[in-house]
Amino acid sequence: MKRILSLYIIREIAGIFVLALAVFTLVLLMGRLVKLTEMVLSNGVPLGHVAQMMISLLPSFLVYTIPMAFLLAVLLSFSRISSDNEFTVMKACGVSLAQVMPPVLVCGFVVSLLGLYVGVNGVPWGNRTFADLSFSALQQNITATIREKVFWDDIPGIILYTDHYDEKRRSLSDVLIYDGREPARPLTIFAGSGVIGGVGDSRDSRLILKNGSIHIKGAESEYRLIDFQEYIMTLSAPGTAAVKRSPKDMDNAELRKQMNSQNTSRRLRLKMADELNSRFALPFASMVFAVIAVPLGLQNRRSAKSFGFSISIFVFLVYYALLSFMTALAERGVFSMALALWLPNVIFFISGCLLLRMVSQERQIPFPSLKTLTAFFRKAS
Repeated sequence: MKRILSLYIIREIAGIFVLALAVFTLVLLMGRLVKLTEMVLSNGVPLGHVAQMMISLLPSFLVYTIPMAFLLAVLLSFSRISSDNEFTVMKACGVSLAQVMPPVLVCGFVVSLLGLYVGVNGVPWGNRTFADLSFSALQQNITATIREKVFWDDIPGIILYTDHYDEKRRSLSDVLIYDGREPARPLTIFAGSGVIGGVGDSRDSRLILKNGSIHIKGAESEYRLIDFQEYIMTLSAPGTAAVKRSPKDMDNAELRKQMNSQNTSRRLRLKMADELNSRFALPFASMVFAVIAVPLGLQNRRSAKSFGFSISIFVFLVYYALLSFMTALAERGVFSMALALWLPNVIFFISGCLLLRMVSQERQIPFPSLKTLTAFFRKAS
């Protein structure tokens, strides 16, 4: 009896989870699809190259869509079980809520392991691969991507603007460049003219700028101005300088090493701590959602699909808002970044346990109506 019931619940959750995961991931991927399509149509980047870039983006999206999909799967499964009076039949057969929870927690544990693998291994790999592929495409098509009187930001951290551009000679005039690859020391460069070099087989692209000035913003009120007759700006591919790489590109060992380095600024150290702890905290959210989704789903007696979808989006938005708020407090030094990222899990887990207790005592949960949720989504958007 217990084995049949457990397999029934696992099968119910798994089917919805796979479908929801595909839909949520595809929705997020659509935001990048426009720019990737433009690379094929406008810049002549091979379709296979773009397909590899799309695959490398998936881990960054899966970190968020896995918990979202699991929350929706559990809510829809138990909303349907409740609306079809299956849970009433289970209780009549002597099955308690405590006996229903183990298969849900098993699913949550498996999904958390999946999210953990994606966060720890997939995200650094995906970001590095995407950056390498982007630079490869950029070096092959850099002369075709720059436009006159258009802000050019194909290289992460660099924004370039030029009044005049000769594609054949690769020459620019009246150039403005913002270089933010090193957040602690951003550069603003003005130049009368420039030439693009080092394109093709070279690993790096170069901008040879002439007759200009460099404005450097340092820590606190530090400011420097440097005039030059010729300045060679190297556009380095990812991996040539570890300290300039984004925290999302680094594996856990690299993050810890850079966090312990005295050369790392406080702001960058906080970003690294955020990235490191989020790789563990976000996957664990699936276990937390397993606890909170069951009682919410069982309280629904009608409109299982619309209710389950609305309440799942509402719960995830509240979770993400709380996570963002705690992160902002950690950046101000109120408490550590690790506590900020794990505290929402603790709060939601305790809330889930309280809701489970209410359901086991057959008490109604005072959750908002569908109209209230609709009004909330409209304000949030």
